[in-house]
Amino acid sequence: MNTQAAIISRQLRVGLIGAGIGRSLTPAMHMREGENYGLSYRYDLIDLEIRGLGVSDLPALIDEAEAQGFAGLNITHPCKQAAVALVDELSPDAQTLRSINTIVFRGGRRIGHNTDWWGFAQSFRRGLSGVPLDHVVQLGAGGAGVAVAHAVAQMGARTIEIFDIDPSRAQSLVDQLQPAHRKCSFLVGSDLAAALEAADGLVHATPTGMAAHPGLPLEARLVADRLWVAEIVYFPIETELVKLARQRGCRVLDGGGMAVSQAVKAFELFTGIRPDAERMMHHFASLHS
Repeated sequence: MNTQAAIISRQLRVGLIGAGIGRSLTPAMHMREGENYGLSYRYDLIDLEIRGLGVSDLPALIDEAEAQGFAGLNITHPCKQAAVALVDELSPDAQTLRSINTIVFRGGRRIGHNTDWWGFAQSFRRGLSGVPLDHVVQLGAGGAGVAVAHAVAQMGARTIEIFDIDPSRAQSLVDQLQPAHRKCSFLVGSDLAAALEAADGLVHATPTGMAAHPGLPLEARLVADRLWVAEIVYFPIETELVKLARQRGCRVLDGGGMAVSQAVKAFELFTGIRPDAERMMHHFASLHS
C-alpha cells in the first residue's frame, strides 16, 4: 500500500486552539476536503474563552491532544508565539517568524510550521500577479504582520515600509526579518501619506475592518487609484478598505484567499495529501454566501 493510500484508510483527528474561535471556517474547510478523499476527518475547536483558559494552559492542551491521538493542531491568537517553545522542531520559515499556526505530531515528535505566510503568498500570486513590488507599505506589525511581510519579501519586494500604532513593534518586525531578507529593505514608517505617495501598493495586516473592529485603518483620501491593495481580514470578506479600494479602481485582494491557502497547506501537512485548492476556495465562498 502506498503512503497516500495508507493515510486515506485511517481516521484523522485534528483541532484548533485559540480564543474566540467559534465562527472559524477552518474546521468546515478541512472536514469537507477530508470527505472528498474518503477520510473520517474530525476537526475540534478548543476555545480558550469557552473553557475559561489562557495561554498558560497551552502546554497541557497540546499534551492532551497528542495523548488522544490527534494528527496535529492549528494554533491561532493568542497562542502562536507561545507554541514555538512547545515543539521539538521548527520549519525554516517558522524559525524566521518565531510564530507557528500548525503543529504536526509525527513519530513521537512535534513539528511546528507557519502556513500563514505561505497562504498570503499563494493568494497574492493568484489575485495580484504582476503588480510592482518596488515599494510596499504595510499597516500592522503583529504576528500576522510579520508573516505577511515575510511573504512579501519572499515574493521579491525591494522595500517594505512598516507602520504600526506602536512604533517599537514595527521596529521589532524590522529587526526580526531584515537578517533573513538581504535583498529587501525593511523600514519603520513615520509619514503614511508620504509613504503612500511613493508606494506601489498597500498591505493591511491589522484587526481593523473585522466584524468586531469595523472601520478604515487609514484616512480614505490616502487610497489612490494607482495603488494595489491587499487585505488579510476575511470576516467580513468585503471590509471597508476592500470596498473603498474597489470603488477607487485599485487592484484589490481580499482576505479570503489567505484564509483558504493557509488551510490548504495545513491540510497537506496533517494528511500527506495535496488537497484541491480550487475546490476548497469554492467551498469557502459558499460558506460566506
